[in-house]
Amino acid sequence: MKIASRVAAGTGALVLSLALAACGGPEEAADTGATGAATQEPAATATTGAPGDAAVDEAHNDADTMFAQMMIVHHEGAIEMSDLAVEKADSEKVRALAEGISAAQGPEIETMTSWLEAWGEETTPMDHGGMDHGGMDMEGMSQEEAMAELEGLSGPNFDRRFLELMTAHHEGAVTMAEDQLADGENPQALELAQKIIDDQQAEIAEMEQLLQGL
Repeated sequence: MKIASRVAAGTGALVLSLALAACGGPEEAADTGATGAATQEPAATATTGAPGDAAVDEAHNDADTMFAQMMIVHHEGAIEMSDLAVEKADSEKVRALAEGISAAQGPEIETMTSWLEAWGEETTPMDHGGMDHGGMDMEGMSQEEAMAELEGLSGPNFDRRFLELMTAHHEGAVTMAEDQLADGENPQALELAQKIIDDQQAEIAEMEQLLQGL
């Protein structure tokens, strides 16, 4: 009886041990699987983040660089004029137009700046002289001269002169964008150039209508 009891006890212990091992097996496998999944997550995250990192197409040529650099300066001039119009315009329609110009061109400046940084290019041109050829030139006036004239005007006279000068300014932007379409390479810069043409031609038409009403 003692021997049988010992055998039974030994058998029971063995069964219990096997049962515990069987229970532990899936848990360890699950742990291993979880660890494997955790190990794979960073790789998946990196892959997911890659398209965002590559969002800016780095393929570009000198025309793309010049377009972005010069259009940033050009947009800054338009925003400077528009902000003045928001303060001084006599007509609510002129003020609303100026607000729209400033709101649209600010983000475009940020976009072009991010391109230049991604391309490893300077964000400002070394020489602004090129802006005087179909760019910043407004009826033979520089940005500084145009601002000085506008600051000396008020009422309907301000509105009229703002619309005239901004029309000339927009025409310069359209010319610059057309040059980009002809000579540029970067697809994002080409897309923005076309958008600038479309947007600013529409605003030119709006300003011509406003001028007729003054």
